[in-house]
Amino acid sequence: MALESKKIEKKSKIEKKSSKNPLPKTRSKRKSKPVETVNELNVLAVKDTIVFPHMVTALSISNKIELKLIDEVLANDRMLALVAQKDPAILEPTNKDLFNIGTKSTVLQMLRMPDDSARILVQGLTRVKFKKFVKQKPYFKVTMEELEDEFDPEDMEVKALFQNISDQFNQMIAMVPNIPEDLKIALINIKDPSKLGDLVASHLHITVPEKQDILESLNVKDRLQKINAFLIKEMNILTLATKIHSQAKTEIDKTQREYYLRQQLKAIQDELGDKDEHTTETSDLKKKLKNAKLPKEARKEVDRELGRIARMSPMSAEYTVSRTYLEWMASLPWSVTTKDNLVISNVYKMLNEDHYDLEKVKERIVEYLAVLKLKKDLKGPILCFVGPPGTGKTSIGKSIARAMGRKFVRMSLGGVRDEAEIRGHRRTYIGALPGRIIQGLRKAGTNNPVFMLDEIDKLGSDFRGDPSSALLEVLDPEQNYSYSDHYLDAAFDLTKVMFITTANMLDTIPHALRDRMEVLELPGYTEEEKVSIAKKFLIKKQLAEHGLENSKIEFGSGVIQKIIRSYTREAGLRNMEREIASICRKCAKEIASGKSKRITVRSTKLKKLLGPEKFFQDVAERASEPGVATGLAWTQAGGDILFIEATQMPGNGKLNLTGQLGDVMKESAQAAMSYIKAHTKEFKIATNSFSKNDFHIHIPAGAVPKDGPSAGVTMAMSLISLLNGTPIIPTVAMTGEITLRGHVLPVGGIKEKILAAKRAGIKTVIMPKKNKKDLAEIPPNMKQNLSFVFVEKLADFLPVVFTKKSSKGRKAAVV
Repeated sequence: MALESKKIEKKSKIEKKSSKNPLPKTRSKRKSKPVETVNELNVLAVKDTIVFPHMVTALSISNKIELKLIDEVLANDRMLALVAQKDPAILEPTNKDLFNIGTKSTVLQMLRMPDDSARILVQGLTRVKFKKFVKQKPYFKVTMEELEDEFDPEDMEVKALFQNISDQFNQMIAMVPNIPEDLKIALINIKDPSKLGDLVASHLHITVPEKQDILESLNVKDRLQKINAFLIKEMNILTLATKIHSQAKTEIDKTQREYYLRQQLKAIQDELGDKDEHTTETSDLKKKLKNAKLPKEARKEVDRELGRIARMSPMSAEYTVSRTYLEWMASLPWSVTTKDNLVISNVYKMLNEDHYDLEKVKERIVEYLAVLKLKKDLKGPILCFVGPPGTGKTSIGKSIARAMGRKFVRMSLGGVRDEAEIRGHRRTYIGALPGRIIQGLRKAGTNNPVFMLDEIDKLGSDFRGDPSSALLEVLDPEQNYSYSDHYLDAAFDLTKVMFITTANMLDTIPHALRDRMEVLELPGYTEEEKVSIAKKFLIKKQLAEHGLENSKIEFGSGVIQKIIRSYTREAGLRNMEREIASICRKCAKEIASGKSKRITVRSTKLKKLLGPEKFFQDVAERASEPGVATGLAWTQAGGDILFIEATQMPGNGKLNLTGQLGDVMKESAQAAMSYIKAHTKEFKIATNSFSKNDFHIHIPAGAVPKDGPSAGVTMAMSLISLLNGTPIIPTVAMTGEITLRGHVLPVGGIKEKILAAKRAGIKTVIMPKKNKKDLAEIPPNMKQNLSFVFVEKLADFLPVVFTKKSSKGRKAAVV
C-alpha cells in the first residue's frame, strides 16, 4: 500500500510539473530524429507489460542476473532501457526476441523481498530506438537514439481526439473500481496530447503487441486514433458488463428480500401459532409422495419438482403447474394392487349369474385366473370382443371385473381423433393433463383394474395424430411395463392391467393393433337363447326399473317368441329389451291408474301394446317364384338374408344391376352371367335366350349399400331359375363366391349367416366345402333344425335348390 501511495504521489508531481508547460514548443510539423546518443545503456527485458514515457510502473525482479543489472544501475546514474519481449514464455531471450523500440527509464526505488526477489519502481522518460547491441552477457547493453513525437499543435482533429479521450477516460475511471480516483486530477492537469495518450494507453486492457504498436506510433494523431478506438471498444464492454451486473444484482436483491421477508413471516407465524399454508401444502405433498412408494425414476422427477416448488413463490404461475403435477404423481396407484379372486368355482358362478351362454369368453377368463394362481407375475392379457351391437360386449367386461374382484374402468374410443387423449399433453401447455389411460388408473385407485377400451374400431385420425398408433404401446405386454405418458414424464407399469377391447368389426382396426389382441367373437344369439336371456335377466331388470317388482305382472308363454319374430330382427338384445320396456310402461300406467291389479301379457295383446307387427316370415312367399334366390349376408349388425331377384325382357343380352351394389358385387354378377352363358347345355338353357333378351338383377332394400363376393352363387342360381322357369325351394339359403370356371370359393361371417338363416326359418344352408371347418365353432343349439350342404362347383347346387323332378346333377354332400 505504501508503494502504491508513493507511486501515485510521484506520478502526480511529475504530471503537475509537466502541466506548467502544456504544449511543447515545436515547429508546425516535426519529424522523428535523433536528439541525443547514449552509449552503452543497460537494457532490462520485461514481460506482459509496456512502460510508457512519463508513467510510473512497479516491476518484479526475481532473476539473479536481472538483480545484478539493477544493482549496477542503482550504483551509477539509475538509467536503463526497458523493452518488452516478443514472446513472454522465453526465459533467456536474445536480442532477436526483443522489440526494437523501448522506453528510456529511471529507477526510482528498489525494495528487496525475503525470498531474494525485488520490486522496483521505474519511471518512463522517452521513447528510444536501439541501434546496436554492445553486450548480451550477462545482460544487454545497447547504443540507442531518442525519438521525438510528431504532431501539429493547431490540428483540430488532434484537439478533438484529445477532448474525446479525456471525457471517455473520465467515465471509465468512474466505472472501473480498481482505477484510482486520483487519475481524474491528473487528467485535468494534462494538456499535452502525447502524455494523455500514454497515460490512457497504460491503463487499457489490451495485449502487449497492441500496446507496443501504440508505443511505436510517433505520429501523435495516429496514436490518439488508435487509443480512441481501443477506448471506445473497452467502454462498450464495460457498459454491457455494468448493465448485466446491475440486472443480476437486482434479481439477487429481490430474491434475498423475498427470502428475508418469508423467513420473518415464518417466524411471526410460529410465534402466533399459525401455520404457513405454503409450507403445509408442501409438507402434505411430501407425505403423500412418500406413501405412494414411487419407483426410482419417478422419485427422481418428483424430487426435482419439489426442489423447484420450494424456491418458488406461491403466487407464481409455475408454482401452480408444479403443484398440480406433484398432486397427480401422489394420487396415482404406483403400488396399490387389488387382491384377485382366484377361486375358480366362484368365478364361474358370478359369470353365469350375469350372462347367459358366452362359454368361450368365460372359459378364457377362467384360464387366465388359473394361470395367475400358479404364476403371480403373469402379464395381463389383451382381449378383443368382436360382435354385432347388443350382444353384451361391454357388460361382460363389468362381469369379469366383479368375478375377479377387480375395479372396472371403461374408456369409450368412439370418435377419438387426438393422440393426446391417449398419451396426454406435455406440462408446458396451459391446462395440460395426463392421457385418459392414466386418468382411468387414478379413478380406479389400483394398478391392476379391468380396463375396457370400448369401440376400438371407431378410432379416427387427423392432423392431431393417430390415436391407434398411440395404443400400440398400451396394448403390448412386452412394452407397456414402461408406459410413458407425456404429462408424467416417468414410466408407469401397465403389465398388471387386464385390457379388454370391443369392436363391431375387425376390418377398420389397423393390422399392427389387431395383432396385439386376442380376438373372441360374439356372433349373436339364437331365438332360444334370447328367450332364456329375457326370462332370466331382461324381464326382471325392466320390472325393477319401472317399479313393478312387487306387482303381479306375468308374461304368458309365446310372448317373447312373438316379440323376437314379429317386432325385432337383430343379432343382439337391445331392441327386444326396448319392446319389453315399452310393455312395462303400458302396464305401469294401468296399475298406477287403478284400472288393473294383476296383468298377464299374452301374444294376442301385443298389437295393442306394441302396435302392428314390423317383420314377417315371408321367405316362402317371396322365394316361391322363378328367378328369386335366398342369399345369406354379413353386416355390422350381424347376419341377414337377401332376396335376389332376376327378370328378363326383350333385348340384346344386356345385364342391368340395381339395389345400390358395390363394385365387387357387380363383378360377381358379371362372372355368374359369363359362366352360365358358357354352360347353357349343362343347365339346359336355350342358347338364343341371351341374344334375344335383356336381364335385370335386383336386390331389395335399395337404400342399404351392399358389397362383397359372397352373393355370387345366389345371383347365378336366380338367373338359372329364371331361364329354366323353375322356382327354387323357399327354405334353402346359400352363400359363396363364384369363379369363371364355376368353382365356389369360401367366404366369411359363417356364424352370423347361420344365425340369420335360423331366424328367418331356413331349413337348408348351402355353403362352400372349404367353410365346413367353421361349423366346429358353432354351438350345437345353433345348428338344430338346420341341414348343411357343402359344394365345390355351381352345378352341385342343382340337386339341392330344385326339386328332383326339375333338376339333374351330381350329388352334393349333406350333413
